[in-house]
Amino acid sequence: MEPRPIDILLVEDDELDVMNIQRALHGAADVRSLTVASDGREALEMLRAGSLSLRRLVILLDLRMPRMSGLELLAVLRDDARLNHVPVVVLTTSADDDDREAAFRLHVAGYFVKPGAVGPFRELIAGLVRYWTWSELASGHD
Repeated sequence: MEPRPIDILLVEDDELDVMNIQRALHGAADVRSLTVASDGREALEMLRAGSLSLRRLVILLDLRMPRMSGLELLAVLRDDARLNHVPVVVLTTSADDDDREAAFRLHVAGYFVKPGAVGPFRELIAGLVRYWTWSELASGHD
């Protein structure tokens, strides 16, 4: 079995974190595309518009965002038959136990607190990409 490229939908309102993730993914052969949404509402609009392929899509989701938080987006995704199979990995500054438990109740594939230093942050992103390129993802619907 060979690793297969993934598409990433990054749902993040912090421009510095977006830039750090873009830098960490620069030149990553296993990432076919990176799309950025600045909050849950924008991400939901993209997903429902059909502008993103769902076949090898992984969502990296921040929790604390304006307009629609990560937890609110997760609740909507899990209630949508077309989108509920898409794996969601929380990547947040929140180490709050209530946030973590709420996210896992909504069936996230992982919960990671963003490291403060750039080196560990890039290592985390690289590890996530390695994992998902080897993972068997539900085929879902496009």
